[in-house]
Formats: sequence, structure tokens, C-alpha cells
Amino acid sequence: MTENRLPLENLRVIELGTLLAGPFSGRLLADFGAEVIKVEPPGKEDPMRNWGKSKDGVGLWWPIQSRNKKSITLNLREEAGQAILRELVKDTDIIIENFRPGTMEKWNLSYEKLAEINPRIIMVRTSGFGQTGPYKHRAGFGSVGEAMGGLRYVTGFPDRPPSRIGISIGDTLAALFATIGCLVAVHEREQSGKGQVVDTALYESVFSIMESIIPDYLLAGYVRERMGNILPGVAPSNIYFTKDKTYIVIGANADNVFRRLSEAMDQPELADDPRFATHNGRGENMKLLDSMIEEWTKTLPAKEALQILEEKGVPSGLIYSAKEILEDPHYKEREMIINVEHPELGDFSMPGVVPKLSRTPGQVKHAGAEVVGKHNDEVYGKILGYSKETMEELKNANVI
Repeated sequence: MTENRLPLENLRVIELGTLLAGPFSGRLLADFGAEVIKVEPPGKEDPMRNWGKSKDGVGLWWPIQSRNKKSITLNLREEAGQAILRELVKDTDIIIENFRPGTMEKWNLSYEKLAEINPRIIMVRTSGFGQTGPYKHRAGFGSVGEAMGGLRYVTGFPDRPPSRIGISIGDTLAALFATIGCLVAVHEREQSGKGQVVDTALYESVFSIMESIIPDYLLAGYVRERMGNILPGVAPSNIYFTKDKTYIVIGANADNVFRRLSEAMDQPELADDPRFATHNGRGENMKLLDSMIEEWTKTLPAKEALQILEEKGVPSGLIYSAKEILEDPHYKEREMIINVEHPELGDFSMPGVVPKLSRTPGQVKHAGAEVVGKHNDEVYGKILGYSKETMEELKNANVI
């Protein structure tokens, strides 16, 4: 049984960043109830509103990236806009920004200045290379972080140039680490009563997931290279062609799982074959083993092969596109495809909330605000108590 309250509903977040890394952190916090106020400069909306595919002139990425958020306009390049942000900071828990280091300081909105107003403020700062170091002033998109973090070097096939993954993984990883840091800082603040800076770099976020590439190089003299669909020394773990001309993924590199795979293939003797009986043996004979497995999968339609593998307890699956995801009953049962009403597009499907909490799960209350500054009256009128006349003056001065 779940409770009606959301776990982060006592937190107010001001999101100043654009595009991906900063706003994705805002989305994660908003999914669990934080009041996230998205700031865009008047007359210069976040480019994410128009990224990706569109329907009837409406960008299809924005409603997901900005779900659950409130939208206001504020010109931080003007002193009056900076003064308004300082007013908002008095009763705010978290500032999210992903500008180039030094930008907030240029606007007289450094952490030190904001902490004088509100010592409990937490500033989540995501940038290409972090707030310190010789590269701190470099521009750094996710693609650069993926390259310098080591991911691009190992992505792709050995006979081709380094490749990218089909999503903006560098930005997303940075956002995940920034959100973890943010929640750690919130927890620590309960003990100290003080906020702090969460400094997340794109390249460091990518590098953090790069497993053992450093000791591999320093202690074993090994540089991990592009290997396509395999893992070096780990077998079987690959994609395999089937009778109906599709591919399935099979992962059976543990000894007991490989034995079950051998039984599924009606070749139980493979599990005791000296070439394949151990982890190292399977790694050394990877090409031979993969060819033998594919000889079996090519005799069966994918659905039938997967049914046999499931019955034997062998991790396996189809390679899903959006079509297969939408058709999968497990996605539906787990509420991983949810429908939210969009004022222009109607019933709008998007990913559900991750992770699942048993007692206070997250929730998507609405799609991203389709109108820039939709919540100006609420934030400036109710939170700051500005009159309509004051707001009109600020609007005419290009401050909001």
C-alpha cells in the first residue's frame, strides 16, 4: 500500500540549466515530488523545446524532459533579474545549473553569495570539466565527455572508427551522478544545517563507469579496445542470428548458466569440454563458442529459441526498438509506459518513473509546460508577492 505524499515534496528546486545534463537532474527530482521551477530567459527558450522529432510543431522530447516542472522566465543577465533570483533563493533548497564555470560568478550569483542569503542552499553544478582544473573554462558537451572519459574509444567495432551510443549518454550519466550528489548533500544538511556545492563533470561521470581500464593498463599492460558486441574474455555474451532473420542476446558466461545453455542446445557435453568448462576457457575460445551457439540459434525462430532459453533459466532477450517496447506486457505491468495528457497532443506516452519505491513512489503529474513562463503568475505573484503592475513592469523591461 502506498502513501499519497511524495518523498521530495518538501524541496524547492530552481533549475537554471538548459538542454540535457542539468534539466535531467531536475526531472529526476521532480518525479519524486520536488517543486522544480524551470527558468528560461524571456524571448530565448531552452533549445530542448525544439530538439528531436515533432508533431504538429510540438517537440516530442520536451514534455518528457520537463515533466512535473513549473516554467518561469527570468533574465539573469540583468541586475534586476539577478536580484529576483536572490529573493527566490531565500526560500529555496537547491539550485541546478549547467553553465560554463564562471557564468554564475559573472552574474553575481556565486555559491558564496547565495549562501550568505540562505546558508542551507545546495548548488548542483554540472559542466564539461568541473569547477576546478586547467580545463574548467572549456566548453564541454556530452559528446566530448564521452570521448575524454574513455567511452567512445571502446564503443564500436575494431575495424571501424570510435562510435557513439545512440543516446546522449554522457549528459545522462552526469545528471545521474549530480542527482546522487544532490541527495547526499540534502541528507548531510539534516545533520549540519549547511548547504554545499555539488560539482559534477561530464568527463568524470563517464570515466566513473569505465570499470578496470586504468589498472588493466598500468598493471597488465592492456588497453581495452573496441570489441563490437562482445566483452573481452567474457563468453558467451553476444548477439546471435535466428532462423527468422533477427538477433537475440544471450548471456551465459557463468559456469552454471553455461551448463544450462548447453542443455538448452541439446549439447550438454559442452559444459564439460575443457575448452568451455571454465570462465577463462570460454574467453579464450570465444569465437568458436559463439559460432557453435549461432549454429543452434539459426535453426530456430527467435521466439522459439527464447522460450527454450527461458525454460532453462538462461538470460536472453530480443533487441527491442520502440515498437517491441510498446508491445511488451512486462513494460505495461511495471508501468514503464505511462500516458499523460498534453494540451496540444492529447494522450502522450512517455517513460515511467525509475526507480520504484514501495511506499512513496514517484509520479508524473503533468507533461512539460508547453508555454514558456506558464507559471510566472504563481511564482512571482504567490511566492514573491509581486503585484500584477510590478510583474507587467518587469515584463516590459525584459526582466521576466
